[in-house]
Amino acid sequence: MADVFVSYARSDKARVAPLVAALEAQGWSVWWDPDIAAGQEFDRQIAAELKAAAAVVVVWTPNSVESRWVRGEARDAADRGVLVPVRFANAELPIDVRAIHTTDLDGWGDDSGSPQVQELLRALGAMISRHGAKTPAAANASPAPGAIAMSPAATPSPVPAANSICVLPFANMSGDPEQEYFSDGITEDIITDLTKVSALSVVSRNTAFTFKGKSVGLSQVARQLNVSHVLEGSVRKSGGRVRITAQLIDGVRDSQVWAERYDRDLNDIFELQDEISQAIVKALKLKLLPKEKKAIEQRGTDNVEAYNLYLMARQYYITGNVGDVRRDEAIVRMCNRATEIDPDYARAWALMALGQMALRFDHGGRGDGGLAAAERALALDAKLAEAHAVKASYFGENSKHEEASAEISIALRLDPESHEVNTSAAFVFFRQHRLDDAIRYWEKATKLMETDAHSPCMLITCYIAVGNRQDALRVAQITVSRAEKTLAQDAKNGSAMGYGVSGLVTLGQVERAKEWINRALLIDPDNMNMRYNFACALGAFANEVDSALDLLGPAFERIPIGFLNHAKVDPDLDPLRNDPRFQAMIAAAEARLAATAEAGTQAHG
Repeated sequence: MADVFVSYARSDKARVAPLVAALEAQGWSVWWDPDIAAGQEFDRQIAAELKAAAAVVVVWTPNSVESRWVRGEARDAADRGVLVPVRFANAELPIDVRAIHTTDLDGWGDDSGSPQVQELLRALGAMISRHGAKTPAAANASPAPGAIAMSPAATPSPVPAANSICVLPFANMSGDPEQEYFSDGITEDIITDLTKVSALSVVSRNTAFTFKGKSVGLSQVARQLNVSHVLEGSVRKSGGRVRITAQLIDGVRDSQVWAERYDRDLNDIFELQDEISQAIVKALKLKLLPKEKKAIEQRGTDNVEAYNLYLMARQYYITGNVGDVRRDEAIVRMCNRATEIDPDYARAWALMALGQMALRFDHGGRGDGGLAAAERALALDAKLAEAHAVKASYFGENSKHEEASAEISIALRLDPESHEVNTSAAFVFFRQHRLDDAIRYWEKATKLMETDAHSPCMLITCYIAVGNRQDALRVAQITVSRAEKTLAQDAKNGSAMGYGVSGLVTLGQVERAKEWINRALLIDPDNMNMRYNFACALGAFANEVDSALDLLGPAFERIPIGFLNHAKVDPDLDPLRNDPRFQAMIAAAEARLAATAEAGTQAHG
């Protein structure tokens, strides 16, 4: 397998060949697929080389940006953290990779000593040293005349990309842990603002939040993430006032570039966020384009109270007890109030739709399952990816698979980095029995949200169903770790216990899993999501069918339509499907739900 995989459009082969020669002259092996013999398994070989490469160079040109193969390879490399993109002819980059620093190679003149190529070689050297060693053949290769000779010991030291930044989670200094949602929201907004600056490469929210609560040196963070700058700060909200402190550090020189403290009325929070983002751009001596300035200033609402309610609701969505009806009712109440205050707040409508969908399909509540709220969000902002994702999930719940696929395609195109969008995509494909696609999006969701235990738990199901035991064990470890962290903060979180039990049983820790089950059923006996996951773990992973059916019995007596539809396609329940008790449970649930639907029709007839 090669050190470097080069992704490009075939029509650009003549342009790419000199670049490949420059890379090979450094002693690296390069795979760029020009000579695959006829009859070889083309796609499989490409996938294997792509996965094995220590670095992936994507060559963006007006031709390659139109290639779904190149875009797919770029996304895969970005997900693994091995993407090193270059650009010719000022090609317009795909939106999902614009935040990654890209080297412009126009005018390099096939000269490996040019500044652009030297920048590329430094980036590649750093990437290869982090993600893999050179192959033996490459180690013995002789550099071309005039080229820079590089041995494994002499690979270039990591040089941070110019104008790259990590925004660390702002510390909550309010003296109230429940105010954490506000400091996290401020951090996420600043990250979002800075990603709109085309000249700046911004570390993802997920990576930045891995440092939350940890005491680390800023220069250490810069070296670890290979960025030029780090921003840290704190937020203190009290009554109607807010104090934000922030400092920007040059990670290479370990020196302060800019610092400020703001004491403002809470009603000025939007202007304050704009000021901070623009001050960072100014401190880095970057040019903020008019359309970028306008994009930063668009907040979705001008009302601070509505904004605060939205942040609170989103925190419930991210960290709440999935399967607890009170969590979803709280989300709907807060978003309902936010939209009463500002009827044009599209994001609040979209989040309300998520809560309403859970109430309808996960808890058996009445209502339209969030469709009207999602439609309202899209009427206000047709490009709101989360609203399209809610519609996709709604269609998926109703087995309208074509409509679901169309909506999730739009959502992924609009915001491929959204956690909500990726979890919705995984759900849609899971319901369509497209497990490989579901795996891809639940893997992405797992990376995007460090507190998400549901996605890795669903990956256990998918990997076992496709016969991939090794990856099932990997995601089981992630699931247990995240469940334990959640339970350390909230010992009554039934959903975390449900996910953790699935992970423990997969890892062979069945007795510990049963201890969790016994404790959880005493704490939260009515959490159907938790009970369902316990049954899946015991039935599918521990082969304890009777115990699984005992757990499912009380759940199926009141199982709502969403859970029933899920149970019908869930591979975890395959060991139970031929059991008469399970078949009776399904039949009884179908009859009960049909009778309820008929009664509702007559009541409104």
